[in-house]
Amino acid sequence: MRDFLRDMQSDSEEGTVDITPMLDVVFIMLIFFIVTATFIKESGIDIDKPEAATAMVQEKANILVAIDASDNVWINRRQVDIRSVRSIIERLHAENPKGTVVIQADRESRNNMLVQVMDASRRAGVYDIALAAVVD
Repeated sequence: MRDFLRDMQSDSEEGTVDITPMLDVVFIMLIFFIVTATFIKESGIDIDKPEAATAMVQEKANILVAIDASDNVWINRRQVDIRSVRSIIERLHAENPKGTVVIQADRESRNNMLVQVMDASRRAGVYDIALAAVVD
């Protein structure tokens, strides 16, 4: 009788599946995909950029300021007042001092708004400013 019970216990132990190694592999793959993912930062609105034959790719642009056709200023998917652009750029530049300001001005926006945003950026201490354009 004891042998029969011992055989029953060994059969039930053999029937379990250990999924711990599979979970380890899944978590390692998840970490790999998170680390290697590239995150694209956008200003939050669609801009009809002007064309330029000499446009260059800006590698470390992390402060994106958009000006739409109605001269509204957008930063981080939020419409902001032109008077608050300086303080927002100061805060974003403090988070990443090596970053640059990229202004994405719509071709229908006024030059006055573009100059005001550039001036606010310079008053915030960021002199590395680029203008977004489409390559011909």
